[in-house]
Amino acid sequence: MIRRRATTLLVLAAFLFLWNAGQAQAAGYRYWSFWERDGNQWTYATQGPSTTRPSDGDVQGFRFAVSEDSGDAAKPRGTADFTTICADTPAQDGRKRVALVVDFGTPTDAPSGETPPAARTVCAVTAPDATTAEALAAVAKPLRYDANALLCAISGYPETGCGEQVATEKRPSAPSKESKKDGGPSVGLLAGAATVAALGAAAVWQARRRRDAP
Repeated sequence: MIRRRATTLLVLAAFLFLWNAGQAQAAGYRYWSFWERDGNQWTYATQGPSTTRPSDGDVQGFRFAVSEDSGDAAKPRGTADFTTICADTPAQDGRKRVALVVDFGTPTDAPSGETPPAARTVCAVTAPDATTAEALAAVAKPLRYDANALLCAISGYPETGCGEQVATEKRPSAPSKESKKDGGPSVGLLAGAATVAALGAAAVWQARRRRDAP
């Protein structure tokens, strides 16, 4: 009975090990991401706001969130386009209009003790050669930058911090289309099952060896 219980506990421990491996902690960063709107889609900007020079009629956005990288970064929310955002701002000779979407994110992504303001849209009117950073400064002060010119705060939010690392729980990925199509288990699941089976077999063999020993 004791040997059987020990074998059961070993197999259970193996299952728990495999489960915890799937719940690994991933490193994310809390920061303002910069986006450009192309038609109805947001695209992660390839340059920073201090070097991007938008044209009259462009829509650009900022989103504060915790993200691991640009591939999983949260996009600005809302569907407002240039016509909607700049509807009450007539065109001017020698000036350009840039529609800005500023999304302060969710309470989940906010630093401890801070509450994100409501998202806002604004039409910035600037000189023709102005950068996005200059357009943002014209309508969303105070801005805060770090020593490396990383944008840390828009309209004073957040009050502290700048691109700090944050631990985020990484959930197991969903089965791929191929695995769903085949109807079979994933490679990771098979490997895990094999590990558990091997540990269980080793425990049974060890118990029998002790039982048969003189």
